Amino acid sequence: MADRSTAAVDVANTGGDKPPTAKADEATTDGVKAGDTVGTHKDDARADTAQTQDEHASAPDAQPPELHSGHKLARRYRLEECVTRLDGFSSWRAVDEKLRRAVGVHLLPADHPRARPVLAAARSAALLGDPRFVQVLDAVEENDLVYVVHEWLPDATELTAILAAAPLEPHDAYQLVSQVSQAMTAAHREGLAHLRLTPSSVLRTDSGQYRIRGLAVMAALRGMSSEQPQRCDTEAIGALLYASLTQRWPYESDAYGLSGLPKDVGLIAPDQVRAGVHRGLSELTMRALVNDGATASRQEQPCATPEELSKAVSAMPRIRPPEPTFTAPPSYQRTTYQQGSYGQPPSRNGHPGPARPIPAVPLPPPQSRTIRALKWTVSALLIAALGLGSWQLADTLLQDEGHTEKSDDSGAGSGGGSGKSAPQPLKITNAAEYYPDGQPQHLNQVPFTYDGDPSTEWRSKSYQDGPDLKPSFKRGVGIVYDLGSKRKLSGGSIGLHFSGDHTTLSLYAADSLSSTTPLATANKLATTETTTTTAKLTVKDPAKTRYVVVWITAMPQSPIDEFSSAGFKQAITDVKFTG
Repeated sequence: MADRSTAAVDVANTGGDKPPTAKADEATTDGVKAGDTVGTHKDDARADTAQTQDEHASAPDAQPPELHSGHKLARRYRLEECVTRLDGFSSWRAVDEKLRRAVGVHLLPADHPRARPVLAAARSAALLGDPRFVQVLDAVEENDLVYVVHEWLPDATELTAILAAAPLEPHDAYQLVSQVSQAMTAAHREGLAHLRLTPSSVLRTDSGQYRIRGLAVMAALRGMSSEQPQRCDTEAIGALLYASLTQRWPYESDAYGLSGLPKDVGLIAPDQVRAGVHRGLSELTMRALVNDGATASRQEQPCATPEELSKAVSAMPRIRPPEPTFTAPPSYQRTTYQQGSYGQPPSRNGHPGPARPIPAVPLPPPQSRTIRALKWTVSALLIAALGLGSWQLADTLLQDEGHTEKSDDSGAGSGGGSGKSAPQPLKITNAAEYYPDGQPQHLNQVPFTYDGDPSTEWRSKSYQDGPDLKPSFKRGVGIVYDLGSKRKLSGGSIGLHFSGDHTTLSLYAADSLSSTTPLATANKLATTETTTTTAKLTVKDPAKTRYVVVWITAMPQSPIDEFSSAGFKQAITDVKFTG
């Protein structure tokens, strides 16, 4: 079933799949025995496996709860289909009847030896709140059961299914390693590891964004741990990139529907396995897969952590998507009607007979002199009427212009001023970050946008898709400003930190300084698009308002810096309004 491959957390994967870093001689159906300690060397894995097997044997046997489709948890989650039943736990596709959405559920008996670690891992993963991971929605112990509820993504496709059809294009493989390495970097900064990062753990949405499922939870369900969690996840990312480029698994055993490498050959660079592989991505793969003596083809330093791998990806020249191909229209074919045989009676031998004569169309009767004279008369009257009307209109406009000049002269003589005043700067008295989706960027940096110092700034977070933000992950970012009282707003000047293609900004008149008021309640005043570090906005019909929202819906791609990773991002340095 299509839903099963895209929503349930990968905890079964029966069929001999071996994780990239666990290399114990004996393994269960998925390649890792429950309770194994994952390492990067064979000796470590064997030693840890022997120890944890003894512990696992001494633990009480906990059978998976006997549940069936239709069973409800907390009178809210209705179980629909059992996806996995293995090693004392089960995974289900379910329905959240309260919010009317599909979810995934992992179930364990409360006395299962791994119930407590699973609860702790799920609650830690839920606190991360990174949209690049499949989110944990709930983790509960209730009625002798422990269950974890997570997102179900019916519109996403497993990397396993994608690679079963063909290897990825260089641009898609570049996006995969870039997004996954950056996501795992953020997770490890919070002390979270995956330890089970396989093609079944990575999903690609319709928008091209990659989502990782099972962070911390998958390892807890399996009882897996590692003394080098960052090295383990980095090598796993290298294996994903290797499989994406070559459609082969970078180890001798077959796994995840992919053929392994030939035995007794060792690790071969991707560009030596398959022709046409991008050279830079091939070298990056080898740097991430440094294991048992393997080294990069150019002898560069290996990447031992996801952060080092992410920096190496950012240092590469960006790989652009392939140009779209257009199919030429079919050649023009003349029809039998255009060839002159349409409607011709066939002869006895099958060839068309002589063409039928075309009846003559009668010509209209000639017009009389009286009708022609009447037409000329009417035309002359219409021309005369138009000329008279134009003369009267011009005379009226000239008179109005004369009155205007006289009034301007009298005003200049009495007051000595001009007819139109220059725009005046408006003072900003207060401001707050505007985030109607409940997810702010940097609340404490807002005052830097109107302190008069262009060296200080408010920064957005870095996003992987762009330059136009999408409702699937962020509709926009912005700040709402308070002018102190209702003032007539004619325009604004916004100073930006990053240039490039492209930044889109809009001005809205709001009703309050609230950060979460829906944008639909505000009145849109102006919009502009720029590729420079300054955005000028002009309000065509100046309106009176006290609160002004600066709303950004597109941001240029910028490299990694000391504040954020590479991606689509922007920063506001200075904001000025005129009235």
